[in-house]
Amino acid sequence: MDLVGFCTPWVVYALVLALHLVLPAQRVRGYVRGADGAPLAYRLNGVPVLIVTVALWATACAQGLLPWDFLWVHRWGALAGAVTLGLVFSLAIVLAAPSTGRGFLAEFYLGRLENPRILGDRVDLKMFLYLVGATMLELNLLSFAAHHVLGNPLASSPGVLLYTAMLSWFVLDYLFFERVHLYTYDLFAERVGFKLGWGCLAFYPFFYAVGLWTTAALPDPGRPTWWLALAVVVFFAGWCLARGANLQKFFFKLDPNHRFLGLFAPGVVEDGTHRLLCSGFWGISRHVNYLGEILMATGLALVLGWPGVIGPWLYPLYYVVLLFPRERDDHRRCAAKYGALWDEYCRRVPRRIVPGLY
Repeated sequence: MDLVGFCTPWVVYALVLALHLVLPAQRVRGYVRGADGAPLAYRLNGVPVLIVTVALWATACAQGLLPWDFLWVHRWGALAGAVTLGLVFSLAIVLAAPSTGRGFLAEFYLGRLENPRILGDRVDLKMFLYLVGATMLELNLLSFAAHHVLGNPLASSPGVLLYTAMLSWFVLDYLFFERVHLYTYDLFAERVGFKLGWGCLAFYPFFYAVGLWTTAALPDPGRPTWWLALAVVVFFAGWCLARGANLQKFFFKLDPNHRFLGLFAPGVVEDGTHRLLCSGFWGISRHVNYLGEILMATGLALVLGWPGVIGPWLYPLYYVVLLFPRERDDHRRCAAKYGALWDEYCRRVPRRIVPGLY
């Protein structure tokens, strides 16, 4: 057994927790309300935690304490350690809470607690789980890319370097806009169990890098510049849709009269109690942000330049499998919450995810 690799995620996650606790943090209120009816307060410092963790990792590599491709060399042991930690965490947080009566398997997968917090509310577990996953993902990306460069010093694939840069952009973008994600589906609708716990501790940091996991040891496939440019365009077109839609909804929830980007007044349907945004990005489709996520994943698969290798395509396929059922779940939840207003919204915005098709 690779004990060094197995212990690595445990050490990294402990380091991230320590940095999250000691580094300065932005203190904000979110969308979710606590038992007292007031919006929950959060400490957000994802970007500083990421930067310091990567700097410490790079320093250890530069000093010869770790090889630059350490996580590639120990990838299977690290994956086993993360999977084990994710299972332990999921069991612990579910068993420590009272049952909701849905059956243990459902509760283990979906969770029992809605917004668990520890250490005197200094750590919101939902936000911390995403921070841990993002940070470990970034270390995996850098280590896997380093392995490719070390193995191909004179002919490194520009696709691998672009893939690393784009997915690193994805990680940094998520942490930069941490406050925005306090208003998204995961934070206000999901409980913490195996899906979020194991998902963030094991699946997110290791599976999201599946493109490099399966191609970092391969040589440059020699794709032309136009191919790489197309992949980059697809990725950033998806990013514009996902980030633009999430930002527009974020500002709308803060202020229903906010003019997005200072130009676009919100178009809404309302019933005197609720207001639903149906203009801008949210007039294109009901979940245009999901389309953006799928396009980003597709751009990442393309840029590696190995269309016949299945590994890079597992990432966009995962988003299809995840987001299409999630859209249906969100539709049922909103139909029950808003009633006739939701019917009117669906009439105004008939497409679920893909404009003109679905």
